[in-house]
Amino acid sequence: MVDVETEILIRRPREEVAEYAANPDNAPKWYDNIHSSQRLTAGPIDVGSKVAFTARFLGRELNYTYEFVEYVPGEKLVMRTAQGPFPMQTTYTWAETGGGARMTLGNTGQPSGFSRLAGLLMPPMIRRATRKDLHKLKSILEAGAAL
Repeated sequence: MVDVETEILIRRPREEVAEYAANPDNAPKWYDNIHSSQRLTAGPIDVGSKVAFTARFLGRELNYTYEFVEYVPGEKLVMRTAQGPFPMQTTYTWAETGGGARMTLGNTGQPSGFSRLAGLLMPPMIRRATRKDLHKLKSILEAGAAL
């Protein structure tokens, strides 16, 4: 079982952080393991939107599709695998703080198709990767390069 949550303070307005992070076109810029993203549904991101991602994890290339199952702009985004190697749910939440925005990134799921050992190693690996990704997001947004 994977149940990992990480958070970071980003010194930018909550709306800017949420808008950038929720845009799947930006995912390859701040997720180290994600190499490409492709929107599968037209129009603005909303509940029901689907996005195909290509990532590298545990030395393997993974292709998976996420469906947006909950979206409150500026507050919360929940995506669930609609197709992929194992069921996973990713949740972003954003909260206003005195010094910017607190972003929380959570991943929950039940690996299948992986060995038992890989399943045991996944939570610490995901925790390390998401911490690194959030720090990269923080660097991009605080530098203003993305805006």
